[in-house]
Amino acid sequence: MELNNIDFQILRLLSENSRIQWKDLGEQIHMTGQAVGNRIKKLEENGVIKAYSLIVDEMKLGFSYTAFVIIYMKTTNHGKFIDFLNERKEVVEAHRVSGEGCYHLKIKVASQEQLNLSLNAILDYGNYTLYLSIQEIKQRSSLMDDR
Repeated sequence: MELNNIDFQILRLLSENSRIQWKDLGEQIHMTGQAVGNRIKKLEENGVIKAYSLIVDEMKLGFSYTAFVIIYMKTTNHGKFIDFLNERKEVVEAHRVSGEGCYHLKIKVASQEQLNLSLNAILDYGNYTLYLSIQEIKQRSSLMDDR
């Protein structure tokens, strides 16, 4: 799907507020709500818009520990490890990487005990290096701001 300037405007506005009414969004880009809705549906159908999400304050939910973990695999068979990652709710991000290690994980837990249990489970697949977050500086920004 080829995206044009209007599509990027819609994506930028949705990334700022995904609950905006199509009519209100249309007013900002000089289109009708129905026309905006049709474009949004097309973006969804083509996989440009994958999902809508909610950002919550994880500290207020009790997840006070954020750990970044670099995984060094013991084996070249990574399928079981990927299945393991997908089953673990505390793993909020996982990236296969080049450079140091095989995977970089972002883990959110409520206690050191939970973190320790997660790390012990990881040892079945490989070794790790652990980095604990001291303070979150920036959570998310819209990539659409540059368009």
